Amino acid sequence: MSHSPVKIPKEVVESSRSGARMIGALIPALTRQAFRRKSPLFVRLVMDWEHIVGPHLAQQSEPCRLRPGVLTIRCSGPVAMEIQYGMPRIIEQINMACGLRGDAVIQQLKIIQDRTIMTSLPKRRKLSSRPFIVSDMEEGPLREALERLGGHIAAQSRHRKN
Repeated sequence: MSHSPVKIPKEVVESSRSGARMIGALIPALTRQAFRRKSPLFVRLVMDWEHIVGPHLAQQSEPCRLRPGVLTIRCSGPVAMEIQYGMPRIIEQINMACGLRGDAVIQQLKIIQDRTIMTSLPKRRKLSSRPFIVSDMEEGPLREALERLGGHIAAQSRHRKN
């Protein structure tokens, strides 16, 4: 998917007599081309998605289409059930975050499962564990397992204290 370079409108390039312009006056001219294809509401949903649904769901889902009253969401398979279960809460959060009222509210979510949306979750940091010495037991696989377990428990308790 290649994007064409953004053409800066002539009115943005030209400055006023004093040479300074209010930044708010530049926004409509710059965003006009972007909003030609997508509505400002959809762009806001995409930009604020993590804030609206939370980091866990945002990492594995994204809004992909907005029709009157219906938002289509692409998500990984396992998250689809979580979104389905939390649909009333998610719809309420979307409407509240975007200030939607009356006929403009999102009333329904359409879920599309997409395996490519799944991002790799952060890997758990492996705790460095020193074996716990069990001296009053004879050598063998049981002693080795208990030493590893003791070292792991000690590493976890050190990690929790920090």
